[in-house]
Amino acid sequence: MRDNVADLKTSGVFEQLLEYSLVQKGLEYLLEDANATLEEQIELTKIPAPVFMEDERGRVYKSKLELLGLSDIQTDRHGNVFGTRYGTGKGPRIFVCAHLDTVFPNGTDIIVRRENGKVYAPGISDDGRGLATVLTLVRAFNETNIQTSGDIIFGATVGEEGLGDLRGVKGLFEDRQDIDGFISIEPGHPERITYLGTGSHRFHITYKGSGGHSFGDFGIPSPIHALGRAISKIGDLQTPLEPKTTFNVGTITGGTSVNTIAEEASMMLDMRSNSAEELIRLEEQVMHILRKAAEEENNRWKSDKTSIEVTIKQVGDRPAGIQSPTSEIVETTIAAAASLGLNPVLSPAFSTDSNVPISLGIPAVTLGGGGSNSGGFHTLEEYFDPTDAHLGPQNIFLTILGLVGVKDVTAPLLSSKE
Repeated sequence: MRDNVADLKTSGVFEQLLEYSLVQKGLEYLLEDANATLEEQIELTKIPAPVFMEDERGRVYKSKLELLGLSDIQTDRHGNVFGTRYGTGKGPRIFVCAHLDTVFPNGTDIIVRRENGKVYAPGISDDGRGLATVLTLVRAFNETNIQTSGDIIFGATVGEEGLGDLRGVKGLFEDRQDIDGFISIEPGHPERITYLGTGSHRFHITYKGSGGHSFGDFGIPSPIHALGRAISKIGDLQTPLEPKTTFNVGTITGGTSVNTIAEEASMMLDMRSNSAEELIRLEEQVMHILRKAAEEENNRWKSDKTSIEVTIKQVGDRPAGIQSPTSEIVETTIAAAASLGLNPVLSPAFSTDSNVPISLGIPAVTLGGGGSNSGGFHTLEEYFDPTDAHLGPQNIFLTILGLVGVKDVTAPLLSSKE
């Protein structure tokens, strides 16, 4: 915390909020609404939403926001869906969202089954839980009619997963400069607070040559051999443990048969770091290696018939983001969880929608939508355990109220730009 005075101030805000009858009513509602929230979570999960193909789920989600009576509901040019619950105009504006897309490709059979108290389905937790949590929060605000000082924008983003490259939230902040704070909702226990963003750079690398017969044309450079040289050199790189910096060759393709010198060979490379500077340093090393591998393969054979060329295409750029653990939004989130009797924990950096606002200097956190011991993320055996799942929405409900303030009850803990 910043200091003891700030500590007491933040805690005092939540003492006041918990004494307010409408806040108590909201917390009770979120508990009572837990089963309906789970059923809506299942309903949304059944709608396929691969990256770049979120339209149908987005249309359904927009209709749900309309039924809940939010203002200015829209689907923006990127595919993000959101609407606003206006406050008095005397506080900060925050954006609260989950992501529409899943990692599962088009055609995945989404079968929902219940077993031993858990619900199994591809995407049921990530981010079916987040999407359902946003909706139960809107219902809680409707049920209580709490008048906040700041505005709350509730919605869902596109392109969070994989090669979606955070395109939805990137586009959101390209288009808007009026957002003072951001909460992303992902699966997980409400005690976990993600306030740092792991950056990543992703590349599709292709080595090309003339190709030929493995015996008759032996002696010409091979794209596959060049690719192998590059992978070997990348594998020998040393990266720092702190800030954590990593690399991975995720896929390799190329060649047509065992007795063919390939015309082409490719790989997908992922590099990550919690430091923007270390990520750039790693990328510079890798770029040198990629070009050196082509040069070495060409020099190895000194063929006058053909030579290897390398093409490097960036397919992902997720910015790293750092903010202080004593920032307003982090302290507020910690105090909200503690007021519910939870044990808040600041987690290591991850890659979430919050990366973008944090990298822009906009306060942001990613919070767990609830559920106990959920797992199997990004697999066909993904599951959600609804035990005490209401604690996730309750924690986010209090966090929102603390940040934007409640008319005649508490002042906002989050600063506004205006």
